[in-house]
Amino acid sequence: MFTVERGTGSNINPNVQLGDIEVQPEPGDSISQISWSKKSNHFVATSWDNHIYCWEVTNDRINPVSSLTLDAPLLTCAWGDDFKTVYFAGCDNKGYMWDLQSNQMTQIAQHEAPIKFIRYIPEKNCILTGGWDKKIHYWDGKSSNPGLSVDLSDKFFCGDVSGELFVVGTAERKIQIYSLNSPNTPFRELESPLKFQSRCISCFPYKSGFAIGSIEGRIAIHHVNPGDNQKNFAFKCHRQQNDVYAVNDIAFHPQLGTFATCGSDGTYHFWDKDSKQRLKAFKQCYLPITCCSFNGDGSLFSYAIGYDWCKGSGGFNSNTMKSHIFIHPTGDELKARPQNQQQGQNNNNNRR
Repeated sequence: MFTVERGTGSNINPNVQLGDIEVQPEPGDSISQISWSKKSNHFVATSWDNHIYCWEVTNDRINPVSSLTLDAPLLTCAWGDDFKTVYFAGCDNKGYMWDLQSNQMTQIAQHEAPIKFIRYIPEKNCILTGGWDKKIHYWDGKSSNPGLSVDLSDKFFCGDVSGELFVVGTAERKIQIYSLNSPNTPFRELESPLKFQSRCISCFPYKSGFAIGSIEGRIAIHHVNPGDNQKNFAFKCHRQQNDVYAVNDIAFHPQLGTFATCGSDGTYHFWDKDSKQRLKAFKQCYLPITCCSFNGDGSLFSYAIGYDWCKGSGGFNSNTMKSHIFIHPTGDELKARPQNQQQGQNNNNNRR
């Protein structure tokens, strides 16, 4: 169990939530994705500095394990079915397998444009990639040719997998929903319920739907079964007075089904979709939060701060805008509130 005395230690950054622990070494540029192993407390992060980093959390320490340097920025990473194998990809249009024991990498995928998404599918023993070349490919890790290729209507912007459910968000606000048991064609296609560009998608842990976030500070909760349409809704978030910020990432707690969001406003929040409530809001960081993720049992929440170019090149200062990764030990703050407490909270909100 990860334990640390909250609010003490030289690695506490005063610009983040008190008790959140900074990961060292700090990356050289913004983090594009964080992924935790389901079999251990190892996590990896891909960065725009052309690196992928790996750490292990043991007792009260965060230990760097290894890193690799590529020739182009990296956009996505995922674990294999153990704590020894990592998959990652990025702007060199290639996907790689990283053997942590030997610290060797092997190319296992190829697109004609940057790869935005990579996942290992244990049920199918294959690697799934999606790219800006409007393609989805399925790879066996051995052949240089994909076992299956699927054409998309536009660039792959965001997506997620939960069991056999695979949800893809493309440019022009399109959403395609696949079953990995029949992956050749989507079984549902729809337009995003949000009016602006899709930024992130995260599937419910129990496979019945997904959450999608947009650049306009909104999130939509959407169920796959048309019979559950009455449960669908959208809400505003990551807004500061009259300013609206992008929702950069969504992460579901693997056991509780509640979820976290992070945004360009430099905040992260915990939510309960079933009661339609925010469970907790956290202190604003001095930079945007670019991505977030829970570990395998949900006891640790990790997030990365760094410039996300939300204000263009004119808003960037290389001397002051350094990228960092932090870990927040979680507690009861992610548990759904009892019904009577929810009702009391709703009554208080109605009085305001």
